[in-house]
Amino acid sequence: MAIKSLPFTQHQIESICATHPTPFHLYDEDGIRSVCRRLNAAFSWAPTYKNFFAVKATPNPHLLKIIKEEGMGADCSSIAELILSEKTGMDGAYIMFTSNETPANEYKKAIELGAFINLDDITHIPFLEKEFGHLPELLCFRYNPGPLRGGNAIIGTPEEAKYGFTREQLFEGYRLAKEKGVKRFGLHTMLASNELNPEYFVETGRMLFELVVEISKEVGIKFEFVNLGGGIGVAYRPEQTPVDLERVGAGIREQYEKIITPAGLAPLNIFTENGRVILGPNGYLVTRALHEKHIYRDYIGLDACMANLMRPALYGAYHHITVVGKENQPLDHTYDVVGSLCENNDKFAVQRALPKIEAGDLLVIHDAGAHGHAMGFNYNGKLRSAELLLQHDGSVKQIRRAETLDDLFATLDFTTL
Repeated sequence: MAIKSLPFTQHQIESICATHPTPFHLYDEDGIRSVCRRLNAAFSWAPTYKNFFAVKATPNPHLLKIIKEEGMGADCSSIAELILSEKTGMDGAYIMFTSNETPANEYKKAIELGAFINLDDITHIPFLEKEFGHLPELLCFRYNPGPLRGGNAIIGTPEEAKYGFTREQLFEGYRLAKEKGVKRFGLHTMLASNELNPEYFVETGRMLFELVVEISKEVGIKFEFVNLGGGIGVAYRPEQTPVDLERVGAGIREQYEKIITPAGLAPLNIFTENGRVILGPNGYLVTRALHEKHIYRDYIGLDACMANLMRPALYGAYHHITVVGKENQPLDHTYDVVGSLCENNDKFAVQRALPKIEAGDLLVIHDAGAHGHAMGFNYNGKLRSAELLLQHDGSVKQIRRAETLDDLFATLDFTTL
């Protein structure tokens, strides 16, 4: 029987639920720190290595604080994410600002914080110059290789993606930036999301290192860093194998020593921007069964819905489900596990083999720590749930309270009716 373990006991989670009503997201501090340390160790060979955590995955300052304590920075794509990072104590070399269709005020905030500015399009070079009168001392460009590389189902194929410079635009962009006085340079790409093949990331390293050699020679600039992007995936299904982070680091090192070192371009700093692999497997949606229904299929209705976790509805994604206290019971019932939205795709599982579930049972939905609470919404007037942190000492801390109806109605003016 394929199972996934939990970082808490039945007694612990029942005690938590006694003081924190379901549904809620629960994050495991020890698990988060463990992945951060493995990733840092895998790239300890690099002249300077930093992972910029993708804030969009789980934008909570308490979690960002843990990540910063582990030596990581923040990958931001909006002014809200910049401010969240700033409030966590991050600025300068701890922030990578990568956005698209970016308004001037967001660039202004990133520049004020001293963030790395990673441009998504060649037209943003004159845009920045027009808005601010000059370009930052350091610029990075995002590369979209188009048909030269494959993507995957979540992020799409590169040639269909709205992101990045073409190869020809990269050369033109670096020449233009150099002419306009930019002194420091970086190169970035982001090609896949939730990828489980470690060799995919090694190949990305090879591609970028070869580009660095070509551009350096032709344009006459020296690169300070390469940002390999993120996309390291989560083994959502119990039978899947998690990404071997050590293999990723070692494979990229091989390409660095094969390409960068002989070209005389070392030291070249290595950055990544992984979020999902750090928070995804270390976050859980805890919910309670409310109803069962038996028509053409058997249904279990939860107090959570796709407003708490929309990946199954949006992508058809699999998330493993544990029925607390029934882990060793036979999976002899087949259910659609659903929420209460007026949408038929509001389903966490379809025709899933599970033990018999009764009203009141606690269910834990695994791997909900990234792109879970962050993608919440208020359709049908649903309120976003609380976020809790299971700390190293076993205590639980509320790091975001649940929304209230007053929150939901705060932007409405009932007095003018």
